[in-house]
Amino acid sequence: MKKLSGVSVSSGIAIGTALLYLEQELPEIPRYSIGEKQVSQELKRFKKAVKEAADEIMALHEKAIREMSKKNADILAAHLLMIEDIDFHDQISQQLEKTHENIEWVVDETSRTVMQKMLASPDESFRERAGDIKDVSRRVLGKLLSIKRISLENLKEDIILAAHDLLPSEVLSMNHMHVKGIVMDAGGSTSHTAILARAFGIPAVLGLSSATGVIKNGDTLILNASDGEVLVNPDQKTMAKWKLLSAEYTKKQKTFSKLRELPAETKDGYRVSLKANIEIPEEAESLGRFGAEGVGLYRTEFLFMNSGLEIDEEQQLRSYSRVLKTMGKLPVTIRTMDVGGDKILPDLYKTPEKNPLLGWRAIRISLAMPESLKIQLRAMLRASVSGNLKIMFPMVSGIEELNQALDLLEEAKGECRKKKQPFAENIEAGTMIETPSAAVTADILAKRSDFFSIGTNDLVQYALAADRGNEKVNYLTQPLHPAVLRLLKTAIDAAHSRGIKVGMCGELAGDPGVTVLLLGLGLDELSMAAPSIPLVKQVIRKVRISECQKLAAELLNGVSYMANNAILKAWMSEIFPKK
Repeated sequence: MKKLSGVSVSSGIAIGTALLYLEQELPEIPRYSIGEKQVSQELKRFKKAVKEAADEIMALHEKAIREMSKKNADILAAHLLMIEDIDFHDQISQQLEKTHENIEWVVDETSRTVMQKMLASPDESFRERAGDIKDVSRRVLGKLLSIKRISLENLKEDIILAAHDLLPSEVLSMNHMHVKGIVMDAGGSTSHTAILARAFGIPAVLGLSSATGVIKNGDTLILNASDGEVLVNPDQKTMAKWKLLSAEYTKKQKTFSKLRELPAETKDGYRVSLKANIEIPEEAESLGRFGAEGVGLYRTEFLFMNSGLEIDEEQQLRSYSRVLKTMGKLPVTIRTMDVGGDKILPDLYKTPEKNPLLGWRAIRISLAMPESLKIQLRAMLRASVSGNLKIMFPMVSGIEELNQALDLLEEAKGECRKKKQPFAENIEAGTMIETPSAAVTADILAKRSDFFSIGTNDLVQYALAADRGNEKVNYLTQPLHPAVLRLLKTAIDAAHSRGIKVGMCGELAGDPGVTVLLLGLGLDELSMAAPSIPLVKQVIRKVRISECQKLAAELLNGVSYMANNAILKAWMSEIFPKK
């Protein structure tokens, strides 16, 4: 038995037979010179191949609309735009006129040049988009060379697909009913393969580097996608163990699917809202499967990490509108750019900061670059007509910063009105409570906030002066420390005294082991990674708010995080005994 480790991009367990799907190699691209009179003829061949390839993509696009989802159709729509792109056609034409070489060679060379530029980018998601260029160019070359593409559409048996890489069109066209898992050498969490695997609910582990060098056609695989593990040809004992785990996982998923339509409500009627955190627009498509009641945190910084500060208002508008349209009437909280600290944007930093987590980051950067912030706010405002928008400001340390941000929001509204750009007038603007100063002065911030959202990842490390990314001190980042709990309670009570709701969008919100405590502290909303929602809801529906409040009071009076951890663990064991 061999064990491989990669990146979990779509959770689940799959057991089955491997189908090794190695990329269909194009034959050696011919290269020869052509005469002046043949240039127009080669261009005609190119246009004919483009039309045939576009017709093929269009057929897939229509199928995606009928049988899959708008998101999948959007990927193919993007391929259509690429294949019909005027700039690309001009590059081909100019290269053909310049070199007087056959069209197959020109298309291949031009495509490779574009892909190399994309692959040289420091941005992972931009590098992964090179796969779209590859997909489109291979399709055109296939037409020029009269090659029949091998398809995964006609699978007749259940398999676990093992590949070095998969083109987006290959994932879209394959028979998803028979693909029980995906194992891939390449790819990351933002690749189209990852996004599509999540959309189809297919367990997937990517970034395995050399899986196709280890896995053979017909091998037995156990895919523990939740932990990013692949077991190749397991022994009988291991197989028996994972069959039981797989059965348990399937049973849990059936239970969770029943929970999806039920409210997150305690036995005695205390209702909370469970929402999802997302990083890229495509993630919004799958939130309904988990019963998310909206998006509690859309991390917009990933737009800037992908495209840099040059990302314009129209690009941002498209991304925000896409999420809002997907979610319909459900609320979507979009956070303004939160870069800095451990999310470095090269455009901004000429020299490294000595203490980046205490440095120039989040709202501090946005307020220092007011025009950039207003571009983002205008994009959000204009997108608000597509859904139910809330705007949130990160890393606020005091009322001065919040006042400046709200003033810029009003300026952005005025600029939209001047340009006659419609937007929703009743948009709520909220504050993230991530610093001890914000928690302690929450009563002041609440006067100018429509809601609070607590970011525990930063609040815990700042409250305890311990960098969570530093392995020498991260043992100190204990969310049940009495100091942290008192800061949480201070912020929650301040919000409620002003009649505004308070949620939590840090990692703590998605931990079912502390859900009862968070309920007892009085939170109105929890926002987390979407797959955590069913687990958290299951806990909520099994307890009474009166019990949770009693537990919270006991922990607030605790003397140490060790004592509080012990109390919570004992309480959970009593309420949820292990079978």
